[in-house]
Amino acid sequence: MAMEGSNINSNGEEFTYFYVSSLSFLNYFISQEGSKPGPKKNIRFLKANYIKEFSFLGQAEDPLDIKKCYIDLHSLQAREELALRQAEADAERIGVGVTAEAQGIFDALSKTLPVRWDKTSIVVMNEVHVSSPYLPECVSGGTPAANDRVKKVLELERKRLQARGASQ
Repeated sequence: MAMEGSNINSNGEEFTYFYVSSLSFLNYFISQEGSKPGPKKNIRFLKANYIKEFSFLGQAEDPLDIKKCYIDLHSLQAREELALRQAEADAERIGVGVTAEAQGIFDALSKTLPVRWDKTSIVVMNEVHVSSPYLPECVSGGTPAANDRVKKVLELERKRLQARGASQ
């Protein structure tokens, strides 16, 4: 048995679907989009807590024989975990309470050196600190070679930022 319905998810996206099944132990809702006949079907897996609204439009014939489908739940969970780890890593790369210029410098340094934020200071190679206003004279800590390297990259990036700002 299938149900036809309409849904608005938390992103404000509305779609019509045929309800296929739910994986209650994973808190997932599985649906087939649209009602097009044919061998290819668009299947959606949604976390149930992302469903904002649900409208029951009526009962329909089952568009998909769930017994003939193979869903690799371990693969789905691994993809979800990887996406969450990537989102967390991306979030850690965004400085809190820093200027757009500081974030630009961080992003530039991150292209050639391992960096992380420590409040509003940029920590390079886990030993060199670059404090606001992120000038070469604001570089401290680390070995002399590491310190000089960070200063050089910082000088070049500041020149590049100034050249880009002057051309705009």
